[in-house]
Amino acid sequence: MKLNKQNLHQLAEYIQLPSYNPESTRQGIVHIGVGGFHRAHQAFYTDRLMNAGKAHDWAICGAGLRSDDRKVHDALAEQDSYYTLVELGDTPDTEVRVIGSITGMLLAEDGPQALIDKLADPAIRIVSLTITEGGYCIDDSTGEFMQHLPLVQHDLAHPEAPKTVFGFLCAALDKRRLAGTAAFTVMSCDNLPHNGGVARKALLAFAALRQDQALHDWIAREVSFPNAMVDRITPMTSDAHRQQLHDRHGVDDAWPVVCEPFVQWVLEDKFGNGRPAWEEVGVQFTNDVTPYEEMKIKLLNGSHLALTYLGFLKGYRFVHETMNDPLFVRYMRAYMDIDVTPQLASVPGIDLEGYKDTLVERFSNQAIADQLERVCSDGSSKFPKFTVPTINRLIADGKATDRAALVVAAWALYLKGVDENGSHYTIPDPRAEFCQALVADDVLITQRLLGVEEIFGTQIPNSAEFVAAFERNLASLREFGVQGTLERLLQAKE
Repeated sequence: MKLNKQNLHQLAEYIQLPSYNPESTRQGIVHIGVGGFHRAHQAFYTDRLMNAGKAHDWAICGAGLRSDDRKVHDALAEQDSYYTLVELGDTPDTEVRVIGSITGMLLAEDGPQALIDKLADPAIRIVSLTITEGGYCIDDSTGEFMQHLPLVQHDLAHPEAPKTVFGFLCAALDKRRLAGTAAFTVMSCDNLPHNGGVARKALLAFAALRQDQALHDWIAREVSFPNAMVDRITPMTSDAHRQQLHDRHGVDDAWPVVCEPFVQWVLEDKFGNGRPAWEEVGVQFTNDVTPYEEMKIKLLNGSHLALTYLGFLKGYRFVHETMNDPLFVRYMRAYMDIDVTPQLASVPGIDLEGYKDTLVERFSNQAIADQLERVCSDGSSKFPKFTVPTINRLIADGKATDRAALVVAAWALYLKGVDENGSHYTIPDPRAEFCQALVADDVLITQRLLGVEEIFGTQIPNSAEFVAAFERNLASLREFGVQGTLERLLQAKE
C-alpha cells in the first residue's frame, strides 16, 4: 500500500497513525538538513506532542540547501509529506508509526527567495539545524570561522542568493529586523559540544563579515541559541529497510526511517520566541546541558569511533558485528572505563555505569543493522569533537594513551581504502582526498597526519608519549592485524 493521505486509513490496524490532520496545523519551525536523524528525533517528538492534541502551530517545514536534498523532497512530496518510522530492537515488539509533523519542504535551488521569505515569516519562531559537525565552518584548531571557504565567499558577494545556512539565516533575520518582526530561535541538533554556542559563534562571525554592524548587534541581542544533547541511533535507510517495511507491514514508503527504541533529548530552556511543550513528551529541559554533552559525546560518540575504523579494517560492515566479537567489547569497555569515565563530572539523574551498560546493549542491536560506513563518515570533522578532547586530557593528566592512540592509528590505516581482506572502499568524508593524501607516504604518516592542526590541535603532535603510542599501534596493526593488536593491547592492560 503506497503511503499517502488517501491510503492512510487502509494500513494495518497496528500501525500508529497521526491523530491530527496535518493540513489543519500551522508551521512554526523550519528545519534545515532534513535527514533520518531529524525525522527520528525532533520530528518524532513534535509528532508525539501533536498526537496529544497540542503544538498544532509548531508543524515543521523542511529546508534543503544541497542538490542531494531533492531526493528527500520528492519522496516526501509523493507521500503528502507522511513517512514511516520503524523502531527496531532485539525483541519482536517493533513499533511502526506514521509521522505527520513535517508538512512541507523547500529547496534552496528552486529559488532562494522563497526560503528566505519562509524564514522571515512571523509564524516561524524556531529554526533548527542538523547540518553535520563540519557544517558550522569552525576551524577546530583556532576556533575561528573559516571565512575563506568558497561558499562563504559566494554568500558575502551575493547576500540576496545565499547557498550556506549562515547566508540564509542572516538574510532572513535582516528581513525580520527591518520589518520589526521578532527574531526566531536558532536550535542546533547536531552532535557538537555546546552546539548552540557554536551556532551562535558561526552566525555572528558571518554577520560581521557582511559588514552590517546593526544586523550583527541585533542578532547578538535578540537571537537565542539553546544548547542541546541529542541521541538516537539512526542508520541510513537502505533498500533492505524499504523492502522489509513492505514485506512485513505492507507499507510502500520511498523514504522510511529505521531507528533504535532508545531516544533522548536534553535541551537548554533558552527560547526567545516561544517553543513547543516538548517536556510533556519526554524532552528533559535544563539550565546546563554540559555534563550530558560530555557524557554522550565522549562515551557514545567516542566509543563509536573506537569501534568503527577497527571494525571496518577487520572486514565487518555493521556495528553489531563488532559487538558480536568479544575482543571489541572488551576494548570498548576498557576505553570507556579507564580512559573516559574519570574525565566526566557527575551527571544529574544518570548512573554512568548503567549508561555504559546501555551503550553496549544499544551498539549490539542487530535489528537496526547500523552501518559502520555511517559511523565512519566525516572522520576529519568527528575526531576533533569526539576523540581529541579525551586524548588531550589523558596527555595533560599523564595517563597512558595506548587505547586512544589505537583509534587514531586505525583511522590512518582505514584512510588507505582497503581492509584486511583486500576489499577496497571509498572514504565517506568531504575532505577524503586531503585525508588520503596524508597517509599516502608510509614514512611520513605520523608527521603529516598528526600535524594537521585543525584535526589534532597542537598538544597531540607535541606529546612524545602519544606519538610513540600511535606509531606502536600503527606498526602492530600492520604486522598483527586488528585481532592481534587488540589481543596484545588488552593483555598488556591485564
